Amino acid sequence: MLPDRVIRISAATTSPSRIERDPWHFVGPEPGTHPAAALPAGPAVVPLALWLERRGELSARRPAVGVWLEPGDDPAAIAADVDNLAMVAVHFPKFTDGRGYSTAVLLRTRYGYAGELRAFGDVGRDQLFYMKRCGFDSFALPAHRDPGAALASLEDFRHRYQGSVDDPLPLFRRRHG
Repeated sequence: MLPDRVIRISAATTSPSRIERDPWHFVGPEPGTHPAAALPAGPAVVPLALWLERRGELSARRPAVGVWLEPGDDPAAIAADVDNLAMVAVHFPKFTDGRGYSTAVLLRTRYGYAGELRAFGDVGRDQLFYMKRCGFDSFALPAHRDPGAALASLEDFRHRYQGSVDDPLPLFRRRHG
């Protein structure tokens, strides 16, 4: 079960990043449940396989539906749907599994996804700054992780040398550009 709090990064400079209650419900696959069961009330995030199986029905659903991707899922599978998805969540099953970073960059740059992009699973304080650079703008931390410390970690580094999704120009171009 996911924690009921999430860290959101604000794109607006007047609205700070914050910890808030998470309105999204993640739907299966979990042991003993069938993901094709009725979706809960409110915003729901479904696995890629369920999205592909029930795309027409789910894309018409209100409130919003999001899709979650496992590390081995190809983000190209939802490329045609990026304008209709309120959220894409990327699962990090282990701290050492970095495939989700590439998924985030592809979603933001190649496929033009502009909605909420969430990292969830074994996500820790040390990863958030880099996840933000790759395009993530919300994070669901495990219950045993301190969300306050994680939120503070987004300000760990003042200068970034390389260009990335959040700031495409490298430092030397920003200084001499």
